[in-house]
Amino acid sequence: MFRVNEIRSLHRINFMMEILGYLAAVLIGISLGMIGGGGSILTVPALVYLMGTTPVDATAYSLFIVGATALVGAFQKYRDGLVNMKTALVFGIPSIIAVFLTRALIMPAIPDVIGSFAGYVVSKDLFIMMVFAILMVIASITMIRGSKNGSSADTSINHQLNLPLIFLEGALVGMLTGFVGAGGGFLIIPALVLLAKLPMKTAIGTSLLIIAAKSLIGFTGDIVHLKIDWALLGIFTSLAVAGIFLGNRLAHKTNDQQLKKAFGWFVLIMGIYIIYRELSGHS
Repeated sequence: MFRVNEIRSLHRINFMMEILGYLAAVLIGISLGMIGGGGSILTVPALVYLMGTTPVDATAYSLFIVGATALVGAFQKYRDGLVNMKTALVFGIPSIIAVFLTRALIMPAIPDVIGSFAGYVVSKDLFIMMVFAILMVIASITMIRGSKNGSSADTSINHQLNLPLIFLEGALVGMLTGFVGAGGGFLIIPALVLLAKLPMKTAIGTSLLIIAAKSLIGFTGDIVHLKIDWALLGIFTSLAVAGIFLGNRLAHKTNDQQLKKAFGWFVLIMGIYIIYRELSGHS
């Protein structure tokens, strides 16, 4: 009888975790719709901790979920004239190449056990999650501090693009995206504002297009060597897409800077929690 109750309790917990995972999918879409990024860095933790996916599979699934959701959002922004196609190409092409090569060649080559450090066995899963958490902390600090450039960017159409720097940034973000499975919006948007001199709203729309292209193409590098759970991907992505429609509506009614700071604190807490959980579980 005790065993039956224990099994029922476990099923109840798993069900609640799954519901929280699907709610997280909606939140991911809302964040992408409102600020053009940030939501993507929630996808991997949600898949790993709430849906029970392995970190390696989660980084692959994240590329598809974020890519498909961002594509819908980019189409909406394009209709509103908030996508700079020239900048998207200069930034996007090296980013797409880098993310595809990283997923197809580098990720499969990383051994399951990398080594040991300070009493910890550094597995491939631990390494991915630790890098991911550190990036979350860095991104959160950037969001909390805010971007003065976001509100004062040059809105002139005839601005001078810093093409070499934009190209290099695209390649670096693409490699990072391929490794941790994040869309990279929290890195792309500052680059577009500072280097391409785009207005904040145009940077958000352009970022969504770049995220969509490199994430979906990067995902094709995983199809060959991973068994994909298409049912999970379909449900999770559909909820995220619903979230991005809601996010776009809320974007017209919300102060961007206040939203970024609030979301930044949330991401910071989650990043610290992931670091604690991973280190305590692999000691």
